[in-house]
Amino acid sequence: MAEGLAKKILGPSIQIQSAGSKPATVNPYAIQALREIGIDISQSHSKSIDSLPKEFLDSIDFVITLCAEEVCPVVISTAKKIHWPLPDPAQVPGSDEYKLQRFRDVRDELKNHIENFKLNN
Repeated sequence: MAEGLAKKILGPSIQIQSAGSKPATVNPYAIQALREIGIDISQSHSKSIDSLPKEFLDSIDFVITLCAEEVCPVVISTAKKIHWPLPDPAQVPGSDEYKLQRFRDVRDELKNHIENFKLNN
């Protein structure tokens, strides 16, 4: 969700890559939560931090981590590090509607963080 939101909010002039320590398939609730605000991530796929090219890692200005309960991936880079600890909505038990609402909550928090980042950087 973070990559889709960042690309929408920050625009095409900023190169954005999202990666994690344990990539998985894109969660259908994430797809639905972003579709509700006009962002299509249905063709996206999760990537491992290890799959990002070294040239990219050497040239980035910011590394933003989102992990709260899980271990954050380590990125060896001189980039400025920012941490937004957000709960992983994929780990929440409950009904489909409850799970979807958790994804909406994280979507909205991410959106606010990214908009503030845009204003301040």
